[in-house]
Amino acid sequence: MNARKKASLLLSYLLLTVFFILFVFPFFLMIVNSFKTNGQILENPFSLPASLSFGHFSQVIEQMNFFVSFRNTVVITFVSVLFIGIFSAMTAYYMVRRADKFNNGLFALMVASMIIPFQSIMIPLIYIYGAKLHWIDAAPIPLLIVLYIGFGSALSVFMYHGFVKSIPYELEEASLLDGCTRPQTFFRIVLPMLSPTSVTIAILNVLWIWNDYLLPSLVLTEDRYFTMPIKMKVFNGTYMNDWELLIPALLLTILPILIAYLFGQRFIIRGVSQGAIK
Repeated sequence: MNARKKASLLLSYLLLTVFFILFVFPFFLMIVNSFKTNGQILENPFSLPASLSFGHFSQVIEQMNFFVSFRNTVVITFVSVLFIGIFSAMTAYYMVRRADKFNNGLFALMVASMIIPFQSIMIPLIYIYGAKLHWIDAAPIPLLIVLYIGFGSALSVFMYHGFVKSIPYELEEASLLDGCTRPQTFFRIVLPMLSPTSVTIAILNVLWIWNDYLLPSLVLTEDRYFTMPIKMKVFNGTYMNDWELLIPALLLTILPILIAYLFGQRFIIRGVSQGAIK
């Protein structure tokens, strides 16, 4: 290896190290400051805590009604992601196998809808479902799940669409000749082959729905329905934030989804790359 290659390799490692430190440093600060008092945080947020006390975490669990909000977040996220995956896979499969002008136009319309910001439609949307249909008062969590399915389907259909094209149609013809119906062919042959993309879509949607604040804050109006991001606002004041409780609450909120992302990031890379080149 010549000197130029060694210098290039060394520079690459240095850049990767710098980016790694920049990425990890905010999480380090969050963990360190979750054991401090307000005075210690404001005095020097970069210093190590004087002692490891978990009292703040117990206060956070009590004031957030943590287990109820955690249950709500898990239910909303799991059900939404499940139906987004199933409905999007079925829609993409139908559009690919019935590629007529109507389906091609509908697919283009779905892709184009991804550029519409949610903020531009949230007021009429909440007005219709709240003031007109009164679904926000009657069934807030099912309504929120339906909205997530609607807003999350466009990107999911787009990702499935590219992958379904790579599945040989001869496999489906063989299953039909063996006596399978079209739904049986989809669920037994096609859907298992979509598993890499399904995992990718599931992880991306979990990250989005778990951390979402705006849409649940508009739909969920009662404390018993609140998700974890909404419950964190109990530590925010008009003139001052309770940092010694807000930071542990933030840590408890992002820790489950962070663990899920660390275990599933390789599926995201694999699924996106496969869907892009098929």
